[in-house]
Amino acid sequence: MKVGSADTRLIVLRGNSASGKSSVAAGIRNRFGRGVALVGQDHLRRTVLRERDRPGGANIGLIDTVARYALDAGYHVVVEGILDASRYGAMLGRLCADHRGPTHGYYLDVPFEETLLRHATKPDLPGVGEEQLREWYRPLDLLPGLRETVIGADSALADTVERVLRETGLAGLPARED
Repeated sequence: MKVGSADTRLIVLRGNSASGKSSVAAGIRNRFGRGVALVGQDHLRRTVLRERDRPGGANIGLIDTVARYALDAGYHVVVEGILDASRYGAMLGRLCADHRGPTHGYYLDVPFEETLLRHATKPDLPGVGEEQLREWYRPLDLLPGLRETVIGADSALADTVERVLRETGLAGLPARED
């Protein structure tokens, strides 16, 4: 079922733990203003459902439903999370294929050593250590069928936000008034 409009933007922002996905997504919305819906995997999976990340999890359908609803309501949507290709790839592929407007995929590629350093600064995952991070880590876990722009760890947060705004066309669009 087709979703959104020719004017809505769908941005899929993926990468390993502590790669900067949530910060980039928040930066996009802060710079754009009203009219960008953030659909965060961690928020829907951990906070809303209190679900572990597993194949066939309920969060997969919830992410899809929330993104589709926001697109149909006229919002630009940023879907962000680790979104492992083996678990989320089919859903993301359908969502992107069904979107009527421009769709852009980005993969934040951060080496494992940098992931460890960045993770040490995160207060929201106490007790998660190197062993767990190594289990989660998927090097360059690109989605088949969706062209994703790979952004390296050397890209500063502000530069990445500006790049995404420019490449998606959001930089030239007005924010919502309501």
